[in-house]
Amino acid sequence: MQSARLHRLAVCTLVLATGCAQIPREPLVHQPMTARANTYAALPAPRANGAIFRDGPGANALFEDRRPRNVGDILTIVISEKVNASKNSGANASRSGSLTAAFPTIPKLLGGLLDEQDAKLSGNNILNAKGGANANNTFNGVITVTVVDVMGNGNLLVSGEKQMGINQGTEYIRFSGVVNPRTVSGSNTVPSTLVADARIEYTAKGYIDEAQHMGWMQRFFLNVMPF
Repeated sequence: MQSARLHRLAVCTLVLATGCAQIPREPLVHQPMTARANTYAALPAPRANGAIFRDGPGANALFEDRRPRNVGDILTIVISEKVNASKNSGANASRSGSLTAAFPTIPKLLGGLLDEQDAKLSGNNILNAKGGANANNTFNGVITVTVVDVMGNGNLLVSGEKQMGINQGTEYIRFSGVVNPRTVSGSNTVPSTLVADARIEYTAKGYIDEAQHMGWMQRFFLNVMPF
């Protein structure tokens, strides 16, 4: 008797814990939010050749714009994303059939089932299904990111984060992607539509964000209800 009570108590506790569990939020941006520290610390100092200009880490080109090309350089991403999608689907199907059978004589065992010598069977099956979905998303903003790595072909792996504290809440904008240096404008900006593997994340923390989440009792019934 005591073991049965403990078993029921353990089952109830497990069900309550399952219902109260938080829904995990997987981040979209997995890159570091800034460049690695001491990137050039292990590099040897450039050899003095007597020239006025010497090329090396952190040096500015004489006849080129100062555009990002090294780890730690920054550039501005102009976020302008707009996605419109719609989908409509439908299916129609119909099927009908009939069967007529005549019996010269009816056995006594089937007399209750077949009162007449003629039997008719008919069937009709109709399917009419429709479905549709629409999505319209717009995201506009500006964020400055840092070059965290330079690929072998010269493309730049960038990543960055912007935090804004508003009253008792904090908003986060995270961005990562691969930028072709040729697409960077003279003002050191590049539109997000020209960034490969772009990951844009906009989240928030605070009482406003908590108000948009389902309560623990609602999560409990959502997980245990069979329908």
